[in-house]
Amino acid sequence: MRTGEPLPAVGEVLAALATGLWHWDTATELVTVDAEAARLLGLPAVGTTLTEAKARARLHPVDWNEITAVVGLAVAEGTLAEVRIRIMDEHGRVIRVVRSRSKPSFDPEKKSFQLIGTLQEVTEPTPGTPAGRSAVTGDWRRSREAFLLDAGRALAEARSTEEVLRVAAGLSMPGFTPDGLAVFGVEGDRLTIIGHHGHKPGDDGPFSQMALDTEYPAAEVVRTGRAVYISTPEQYKSRYPATWPLASTFGRQSWAFLPLTVAGRTMGAWMAAFAYPVTFNPDERSVLTTVARMLAQALSRAGAAETERELTDGLQRSMLPMLGPQIPGMSVAARYVPTGGGLQVGGDWYDMIPLPNGRIALVIGDVQGHDVRAAGLMGQLRIALRAYASEGHRPDAVLSRASRFLHGMSDGSADDDALADLRFATCLYVEADPATGTLDIARAGHPDPAIRLADGTVMARPTAGGLPLGIDPDADYPTTRITLEAGETMLICTDGLIETGGHDLESGWQRIRAILEEHKGDLEELADALVQGVHGPSSHHTTGPLADRREDDIAVLLLCRPGEGCGEPVPVRPTVRRTMLSVAQAEPERVAVARQQLRELLHDWPSSDQIDSAVLLVSEMLTNVLVHTDANALLLAEVRGELGGRRMRVGVTDTSDDLPHKRRPGELASSGRGLVLIELLADAWGVDPQGEGKSIWFELYEDSGTSESDGSGPS
Repeated sequence: MRTGEPLPAVGEVLAALATGLWHWDTATELVTVDAEAARLLGLPAVGTTLTEAKARARLHPVDWNEITAVVGLAVAEGTLAEVRIRIMDEHGRVIRVVRSRSKPSFDPEKKSFQLIGTLQEVTEPTPGTPAGRSAVTGDWRRSREAFLLDAGRALAEARSTEEVLRVAAGLSMPGFTPDGLAVFGVEGDRLTIIGHHGHKPGDDGPFSQMALDTEYPAAEVVRTGRAVYISTPEQYKSRYPATWPLASTFGRQSWAFLPLTVAGRTMGAWMAAFAYPVTFNPDERSVLTTVARMLAQALSRAGAAETERELTDGLQRSMLPMLGPQIPGMSVAARYVPTGGGLQVGGDWYDMIPLPNGRIALVIGDVQGHDVRAAGLMGQLRIALRAYASEGHRPDAVLSRASRFLHGMSDGSADDDALADLRFATCLYVEADPATGTLDIARAGHPDPAIRLADGTVMARPTAGGLPLGIDPDADYPTTRITLEAGETMLICTDGLIETGGHDLESGWQRIRAILEEHKGDLEELADALVQGVHGPSSHHTTGPLADRREDDIAVLLLCRPGEGCGEPVPVRPTVRRTMLSVAQAEPERVAVARQQLRELLHDWPSSDQIDSAVLLVSEMLTNVLVHTDANALLLAEVRGELGGRRMRVGVTDTSDDLPHKRRPGELASSGRGLVLIELLADAWGVDPQGEGKSIWFELYEDSGTSESDGSGPS
């Protein structure tokens, strides 16, 4: 080019230098490249605009992470961002290495980066050479610090020995990455292999159970607590001639053996072997030493956690029984999941006890606390309950004796520390008659059972209860009797199943109810689904409303009578769906329970007005019995028929012979409107005298437009 001639265009100069130009805008997620840059990326040599995802697919994933880190650092320091990038083809093979230099800028309003830079192919330096050990960013020390931060974070998050070894195997050290790793432990006077990477199965055989006095680098490190660095095979052969034949078969060129030290005690050794010569300069030794310290801490934490988990699980499971032979005419499934996190031993338990009268007792409970004392009390209380039940006592007597037993254990010492650690326990005791499906239930401060009907409808079954065991030695525990029909399943559980994952009793119950209603498998599969729904991976997508996510142990017992919905296919709708509830004169609060039970029974009834009418009428009928008689009331509600033509029948029975009479109350009257409401709202109603007492009933028809009278109303 002669003096005075115009300078060539920038693009021509860059093309002559085999240098491409590119522009990246993180706000639009678009990357624009010229023809040369496109060629270097392995694309047709034509200028084009790529999406960020398509451009990223051409780069090695490790180098992409380095780009994002270098860009942020360059913006903060006001310098150029320089990085070496490996270009990959569609099969994941490296086709070339390019150097990118760019000047990034940051837009604070859009919170995005813009980069304009160049791409130029470079020759990859030989591993082990000074050039090969230089960082891709041009600043080795800065890259080392970033690597150590990433490695420390990854090792700190590892929760098991297996995870720690996996993280160690994936560490890519700046400029000198080993291709073979081994972690040695110590048992007595011998080395053990905790884990290794970069070796074939069986290669660790000669090194496992090696005596500590053997002339081997790892053994020397454990004996002395000092690192051993070997830069060449000749050094290895001269220093350790006895074990050199074992190491020579791997074809390595350099080795570093570092002590794994925790609290001044050497717990093992870490070997990093290299396929190329490494001089182990001070910077490289500093990185290896720091990694060894972090690795030792991570292995120590993981080992302690695994030991605690094993102790916790073993202690808890040793106290839980295996379910005995299946109950004739019934099926039982149980699950127990221990709490996580160290020695957090829970006090949950379950049991199945054969009774002298041929029945079966199912017991589930939860001792207060999550420690070894709770587990010990749980074991003693379970044995006491089994003993009282085996003597033939009724459910109320079993819980009364168990409460007195636990109170005596807690109150048996005048020591202040013992008094400060008083414990109580919740418990639910069910005596089941396999022949009839009758369940006699006594409850001590425990969550109520739930029943899944044959069509999948789930209803909580409120039961009478007393104080938790151990609080009052003279507490009473009334018994509630319900009947488990064919195809129905009863769930009893500890609060861990309900509240795990940040839930309270209300939101947790809604989650459990959805699982029960949607499940279509057998009883064992249902038990697994319940545990997975609150403890498995899917539970993290439905976090509860509470901020506190402390986990609790879980105990679950399922009991079903074979039939449609339990062991047999579920029909579209059941032929009959019913609920029964008694309301005593001294229990007016159970009227509210009856209203809730009726709403649950009618959960899929299409007319909300009819549901409200039914609830109102039930409230009136039960209240009339409590106010106008001295008798108790028995509520029986049934839904019969197929969807679209079902009939709801609700009856309230009492032992009074006085028949109700329709009145015409005045505007200010406080009573006398019960039969008027029934006549207005019900499709049919009536009063049936019985041998002792009477039963007043009403019916509502699904989708009935007008009231239908069958003429059975009283005259």
